Amino acid sequence: MFNEIFLAFIPIFVAVDPIGLLPLFVALTHRVTKKEKRKIILQSVATALSLAIAFIVLGKWMFRVVGITVWDFMIAGGVILLCLSISDLLQPWKERPNLSEELGAVPLGTPLIVGPAVLTTSLIMIDQHGVAATVVSVVLNICLVGVIFIWSDLLIKILGRSGARALSKIMALFLAAIAVMMIRKGVVQALAGWQKI
Repeated sequence: MFNEIFLAFIPIFVAVDPIGLLPLFVALTHRVTKKEKRKIILQSVATALSLAIAFIVLGKWMFRVVGITVWDFMIAGGVILLCLSISDLLQPWKERPNLSEELGAVPLGTPLIVGPAVLTTSLIMIDQHGVAATVVSVVLNICLVGVIFIWSDLLIKILGRSGARALSKIMALFLAAIAVMMIRKGVVQALAGWQKI
Protein backbone atom coordinates (compact mmCIF):
# COMPACT_ATOMS: atom_id res chain seq x y z
CA MET A 1 0.00 0.00 0.00
CA PHE A 2 2.84 2.39 0.89
CA ASN A 3 4.46 1.69 -2.49
CA GLU A 4 1.19 2.49 -4.31
CA ILE A 5 0.81 5.76 -2.36
CA PHE A 6 4.40 6.72 -3.20
CA LEU A 7 3.94 5.94 -6.92
CA ALA A 8 0.72 8.00 -7.00
CA PHE A 9 2.23 10.79 -4.89
CA ILE A 10 5.05 11.67 -7.30
CA PRO A 11 2.98 12.49 -10.44
CA ILE A 12 0.44 14.40 -8.35
CA PHE A 13 3.27 16.31 -6.64
CA VAL A 14 4.61 17.30 -10.05
CA ALA A 15 1.12 18.33 -11.19
CA VAL A 16 0.46 20.40 -8.04
CA ASP A 17 3.95 21.99 -8.20
CA PRO A 18 3.98 23.34 -4.60
CA ILE A 19 7.38 25.04 -5.03
CA GLY A 20 6.17 26.74 -8.19
CA LEU A 21 3.12 28.03 -6.31
CA LEU A 22 5.29 29.59 -3.60
CA PRO A 23 6.26 32.84 -5.42
CA LEU A 24 2.65 33.25 -6.61
CA PHE A 25 1.37 32.88 -3.06
CA VAL A 26 3.92 35.38 -1.75
CA ALA A 27 3.01 37.87 -4.49
CA LEU A 28 -0.72 37.46 -3.82
CA THR A 29 -0.50 37.79 -0.04
CA HIS A 30 2.40 40.18 0.60
CA ARG A 31 0.05 42.98 1.72
CA VAL A 32 -2.18 40.96 4.06
CA THR A 33 -1.80 40.47 7.82
CA LYS A 34 -0.68 37.17 9.35
CA LYS A 35 -4.24 36.47 10.51
CA GLU A 36 -5.63 37.09 7.02
CA LYS A 37 -2.87 34.94 5.52
CA ARG A 38 -3.80 32.00 7.79
CA LYS A 39 -7.44 32.39 6.74
CA ILE A 40 -6.44 32.43 3.04
CA ILE A 41 -4.30 29.28 3.50
CA LEU A 42 -7.15 27.43 5.24
CA GLN A 43 -9.62 28.50 2.55
CA SER A 44 -7.30 27.46 -0.28
CA VAL A 45 -6.56 24.02 1.22
CA ALA A 46 -10.26 23.37 1.98
CA THR A 47 -11.28 24.37 -1.55
CA ALA A 48 -8.58 22.26 -3.17
CA LEU A 49 -9.38 19.20 -1.05
CA SER A 50 -13.13 19.47 -1.68
CA LEU A 51 -12.75 19.83 -5.43
CA ALA A 52 -10.14 17.06 -5.81
CA ILE A 53 -12.02 14.49 -3.70
CA ALA A 54 -15.37 15.29 -5.36
CA PHE A 55 -13.77 14.80 -8.78
CA ILE A 56 -12.12 11.53 -7.71
CA VAL A 57 -15.45 10.20 -6.41
CA LEU A 58 -17.66 11.40 -9.28
CA GLY A 59 -15.20 11.33 -12.19
CA LYS A 60 -15.71 7.70 -13.24
CA TRP A 61 -19.50 8.04 -12.90
CA MET A 62 -19.39 11.08 -15.16
CA PHE A 63 -17.41 9.03 -17.68
CA ARG A 64 -20.08 6.31 -17.74
CA VAL A 65 -22.86 8.86 -18.22
CA VAL A 66 -21.06 10.60 -21.10
CA GLY A 67 -19.65 7.38 -22.60
CA ILE A 68 -15.96 8.24 -22.22
CA THR A 69 -13.36 5.54 -21.54
CA VAL A 70 -10.40 5.99 -19.23
CA TRP A 71 -8.12 5.76 -22.27
CA ASP A 72 -9.99 8.60 -24.01
CA PHE A 73 -9.47 10.70 -20.90
CA MET A 74 -5.85 9.64 -20.60
CA ILE A 75 -5.07 10.78 -24.16
CA ALA A 76 -7.05 14.03 -23.83
CA GLY A 77 -5.63 14.68 -20.37
CA GLY A 78 -2.11 13.99 -21.59
CA VAL A 79 -2.52 16.50 -24.42
CA ILE A 80 -3.86 19.12 -21.96
CA LEU A 81 -1.03 18.46 -19.50
CA LEU A 82 1.49 18.73 -22.33
CA CYS A 83 0.02 22.09 -23.40
CA LEU A 84 0.02 23.35 -19.79
CA SER A 85 3.62 22.30 -19.23
CA ILE A 86 4.80 23.83 -22.54
CA SER A 87 2.95 27.03 -21.68
CA ASP A 88 4.60 27.13 -18.26
CA LEU A 89 8.03 26.47 -19.76
CA LEU A 90 7.82 29.06 -22.54
CA GLN A 91 5.66 31.88 -21.20
CA PRO A 92 6.94 34.58 -18.84
CA TRP A 93 6.04 34.44 -15.15
CA LYS A 94 2.30 34.69 -14.61
CA GLU A 95 0.98 38.12 -13.69
CA ARG A 96 -0.53 38.60 -10.27
CA PRO A 97 -4.34 38.47 -10.14
CA ASN A 98 -6.31 41.12 -8.24
CA LEU A 99 -6.61 40.51 -4.51
CA SER A 100 -10.11 39.66 -3.30
CA GLU A 101 -11.89 38.11 -0.33
CA GLU A 102 -12.19 34.84 -2.25
CA LEU A 103 -8.43 34.69 -2.90
CA GLY A 104 -8.11 31.43 -0.96
CA ALA A 105 -10.79 29.73 -3.04
CA VAL A 106 -10.04 31.38 -6.41
CA PRO A 107 -7.37 31.50 -7.74
CA LEU A 108 -5.35 29.68 -5.03
CA GLY A 109 -7.61 26.70 -4.21
CA THR A 110 -8.52 26.36 -7.86
CA PRO A 111 -7.09 26.53 -10.47
CA LEU A 112 -3.61 27.05 -8.91
CA ILE A 113 -3.51 24.20 -6.36
CA VAL A 114 -6.10 21.92 -7.97
CA GLY A 115 -6.50 22.61 -11.66
CA PRO A 116 -6.77 20.53 -14.84
CA ALA A 117 -3.34 18.96 -14.36
CA VAL A 118 -4.12 17.64 -10.86
CA LEU A 119 -7.62 16.44 -11.76
CA THR A 120 -6.40 14.64 -14.87
CA THR A 121 -3.44 13.06 -13.08
CA SER A 122 -5.67 11.96 -10.17
CA LEU A 123 -8.05 10.04 -12.41
CA ILE A 124 -5.17 8.32 -14.16
CA MET A 125 -3.61 7.40 -10.79
CA ILE A 126 -6.90 5.81 -9.69
CA ASP A 127 -6.67 3.40 -12.61
CA GLN A 128 -3.01 2.61 -11.99
CA HIS A 129 -2.77 2.58 -8.17
CA GLY A 130 -6.34 2.50 -6.81
CA VAL A 131 -8.74 4.97 -5.21
CA ALA A 132 -7.33 4.75 -1.66
CA ALA A 133 -3.71 5.41 -2.70
CA THR A 134 -4.79 8.28 -4.96
CA VAL A 135 -6.94 9.96 -2.30
CA VAL A 136 -4.14 9.68 0.28
CA SER A 137 -1.62 11.07 -2.25
CA VAL A 138 -3.88 14.00 -3.17
CA VAL A 139 -4.56 14.83 0.49
CA LEU A 140 -0.84 14.64 1.35
CA ASN A 141 0.09 16.89 -1.58
CA ILE A 142 -2.54 19.51 -0.77
CA CYS A 143 -1.56 19.48 2.93
CA LEU A 144 2.08 19.87 1.84
CA VAL A 145 1.06 22.98 -0.12
CA GLY A 146 -0.58 24.33 3.04
CA VAL A 147 2.61 23.74 5.04
CA ILE A 148 4.73 25.43 2.34
CA PHE A 149 2.34 28.41 2.34
CA ILE A 150 2.60 28.68 6.14
CA TRP A 151 6.42 28.76 5.90
CA SER A 152 6.38 30.85 2.71
CA ASP A 153 8.30 33.84 4.08
CA LEU A 154 11.19 31.67 5.27
CA LEU A 155 11.23 29.45 2.16
CA ILE A 156 11.27 32.37 -0.27
CA LYS A 157 14.31 33.79 1.57
CA ILE A 158 16.12 30.44 1.24
CA LEU A 159 15.21 29.75 -2.40
CA GLY A 160 14.91 33.30 -3.67
CA ARG A 161 12.36 34.20 -6.32
CA SER A 162 14.63 33.13 -9.18
CA GLY A 163 15.39 29.78 -7.47
CA ALA A 164 11.70 29.08 -6.97
CA ARG A 165 10.98 29.94 -10.61
CA ALA A 166 13.79 27.70 -11.85
CA LEU A 167 12.49 24.81 -9.74
CA SER A 168 9.01 25.43 -11.14
CA LYS A 169 10.39 25.11 -14.70
CA ILE A 170 11.98 21.77 -13.80
CA MET A 171 8.61 20.59 -12.46
CA ALA A 172 6.97 21.72 -15.72
CA LEU A 173 9.48 19.59 -17.65
CA PHE A 174 8.61 16.56 -15.51
CA LEU A 175 4.93 17.29 -16.12
CA ALA A 176 5.58 17.28 -19.88
CA ALA A 177 7.28 13.88 -19.59
CA ILE A 178 4.34 12.50 -17.60
CA ALA A 179 1.96 13.91 -20.23
CA VAL A 180 3.83 12.12 -23.04
CA MET A 181 3.73 8.89 -21.01
CA MET A 182 -0.04 9.27 -20.51
CA ILE A 183 -0.64 9.85 -24.24
CA ARG A 184 1.55 6.85 -25.12
CA LYS A 185 -0.24 4.52 -22.68
CA GLY A 186 -3.65 5.81 -23.74
CA VAL A 187 -2.93 5.21 -27.44
CA VAL A 188 -1.50 1.71 -26.79
CA GLN A 189 -4.51 0.69 -24.67
CA ALA A 190 -6.99 2.19 -27.12
CA LEU A 191 -5.36 0.29 -30.03
CA ALA A 192 -5.40 -2.92 -27.98
CA GLY A 193 -9.12 -2.38 -27.27
CA TRP A 194 -9.90 -1.83 -30.96
CA GLN A 195 -8.08 -5.01 -31.94
CA LYS A 196 -10.34 -7.01 -29.62
CA ILE A 197 -13.49 -5.64 -31.31
